[in-house]
Amino acid sequence: MTQYLPPNLLALFAAREPIPFMPPVDKLPHEKKSRGYLGVAKFMADFEDPKDTPLPKTVETRQERLERRRREKAEQVAYKLEREIALWDPTEIKNATEDPFRTLFIARINYDTSESKLRREFEFYGPIKKIVLIHDQESGKPKGYAFIEYEHERDMHAAYKHADGKKIDSKRVLVDVERARTVKGWLPRRLGGGLGGTRRGGNDVNIKHSGREDNERERERYRLEREREDREGPGRGGGSNGLDARPGRGFGAERRRSRSRERRDRERDRGRGAVASSGRSRSRSRERRKRRAGSRERYDEFDRRDRRDRERERDRDREREKKKKRSKSRERESSRERRERTLVRKGP
Repeated sequence: MTQYLPPNLLALFAAREPIPFMPPVDKLPHEKKSRGYLGVAKFMADFEDPKDTPLPKTVETRQERLERRRREKAEQVAYKLEREIALWDPTEIKNATEDPFRTLFIARINYDTSESKLRREFEFYGPIKKIVLIHDQESGKPKGYAFIEYEHERDMHAAYKHADGKKIDSKRVLVDVERARTVKGWLPRRLGGGLGGTRRGGNDVNIKHSGREDNERERERYRLEREREDREGPGRGGGSNGLDARPGRGFGAERRRSRSRERRDRERDRGRGAVASSGRSRSRSRERRKRRAGSRERYDEFDRRDRRDRERERDRDREREKKKKRSKSRERESSRERRERTLVRKGP
């Protein structure tokens, strides 16, 4: 087809001239002669001395960073604690009471409790000379503990013995003697001392009762002694010693009666035994009535639930009986209708 094109178009399809040959500038790789691979011994002089090599930079991990910060904080706290212990002197406290042996320490106080409320509660044991309710120096808020100085040391001992665990403004307080100026080497809780056991660790080691540890030990020891006396009572009672021979009313009961008699005599000498015993008996009878009322209400509630369940079960049984009767009546009617149909079909 191209031979039929005009010359001007054939010129467009004409072949180009061949590429001129140029000799190679260098020999090909396989034509060259190489010296082969050489060692690096002659280059060792150019390397640096290993002694002069700097240590590699280590990156601190998250766990190491937290551990370092925790260690630094513990060191700061220990240093601050040592400095405060060296500067702490309980005899230089400005707002302290005069006589530490007549001073009572009250802890776990409700933050809303006022000084007048404390005075009303603790004047029962004797006349009070001074009350120091501790507040925060910066915010002015109460810190939950106070010091009460009595005019007589025996009143302080009575409050120490009987006021521990007393409920004031819906919170039970802890009562102890002042130890800062009476015990050598004593340190408060903020300086690593103290006798508190509510913040030792978990629930398995913390103290859960509201009171002194020694008071708890005394209660436990008294409970064990009472159980032992109850067990030994029938063997020691009656016979030649003149004690009552009824079970549980032997030597142990007589000793308890003598103790209570001595306690009543001491309270009567102070002129407050009748008031204290009547107040305690009234509170005990009030608590007993509350417990009885609560148990009676629980019993009534259980009785009501039981009656309601029985009535429901009875109603269900009635419904079942009605359904059975209706089904039986339907069966009788259907059987009667079938008999009538068969009779009609048979005819006379």
